Formats: sequence, C-alpha cells, structure tokens
Amino acid sequence: MARPIALGTTHRLRLLLVSDFTEQALIQDIENRTLPPIDLTISCGDLPPEYLMFIRNRLEAPLYFVKGNHDIRYTPEAMQGCRDIHGKVLTVGNLRILGLAGSMWYNGGPNQYTEAAMKKLLFRMGFTLWRKKPIHMVITHAPPLGIHDKEDLPHKGFDVFNRLIARLAPDYFIHGHIHEDFHRFEDRVTLSGKTKVINTCGHTIIEV
Repeated sequence: MARPIALGTTHRLRLLLVSDFTEQALIQDIENRTLPPIDLTISCGDLPPEYLMFIRNRLEAPLYFVKGNHDIRYTPEAMQGCRDIHGKVLTVGNLRILGLAGSMWYNGGPNQYTEAAMKKLLFRMGFTLWRKKPIHMVITHAPPLGIHDKEDLPHKGFDVFNRLIARLAPDYFIHGHIHEDFHRFEDRVTLSGKTKVINTCGHTIIEV
C-alpha cells in the first residue's frame, strides 16, 4: 500500500522520474534499499506495467504516469494503485502537476496526437489551467518542438508545448520518448525561459 504524502509548506519532495528503458541498476538499488527515500514516482511512458508496479510496491510511494506511444497494456488491473494523470491537474502538497500523454501522430496507433488534437485538448483544459494556476510541473511523454526532439515525425515534439511553457511558466517540464544515454544530470536539462525541460530517459531523481 503506497503511503500518502502529508507535507508542510517547506517540505521538499524527492521525485523518481522514469521512462523508456527498464534499468537493472535501478532495480538493484531498490532491491538493496540503497536508493534515497522517494516521495513520489513519475513515469513519462513507454515502460512495462510490471516494472512500474515493482517500483511502486517496493518503494511504497505513490506512482503517477502518462502513457507513451508504446503503452498498450496499461489496464486498471495491470496498473492497480498507480494513477493516470493524462489531462488532469493534481495537487501534491503544494505542487501542482499537469499530465499529458502520447507522441506525435505517425501511424494511427494508440496514444498518438496530431498537433491540432493536442492543441484542442489543451484548449478544453483552459479553464482548469486558469483556475488551478500556478502549474509548477508539466509531465508529458513527448518533448516540446525544438527541445530534445528529433527530425523524424514519431520523435518530433509538439509546438503547443512551447506555448504552454510560455503561458504557464512551470518550474519543470518533464518528458520521455527521446532515447539518450546520460552520464550527467546537467545533460538532461535545457532551459526554456525559466522552465527546466528535463528528459527522464532511463531514470533520474530530482528534489523540488
């Protein structure tokens, strides 16, 4: 059973961010209890449900996720106790988190969106985003256009995400989908205005 998060106004959250690759080193750290205490795990997609359930159950911390374009086995039974945050704004302590799933549309598979469809989704959320602002963290599978993305359509970012960053100015914009081998945390991060855009590929830990 995941423990609830009860926070004071000055409490710092330690977040485990995962996406795209299962990592034996992370599994070993969790098994050996050498990972620092984690308050919340966030998955940015394209991971087996068994891997996410292992992380959630062993760490006994809440797990939030958005689906990637390869996530076709995320049934309520397979993801029991994990929370899908696509199209939602959640409050964790004093942290407000917006979740957006999927990649750019490229072959009509699940969890794929055209630029127009993603724009329409965010337009429909306009009142919610206004009512619940400030939004401190945006969680997505795909990156913004021109930041960490690739030239090919499946790995191209969404331009509307750049507008979202400009409009909401979140502290963090966290995505997966773009496969890289990182050796330093700094290599994961690009600034867009004051927003830290972070590629979660594999895993990383941040404190907010």
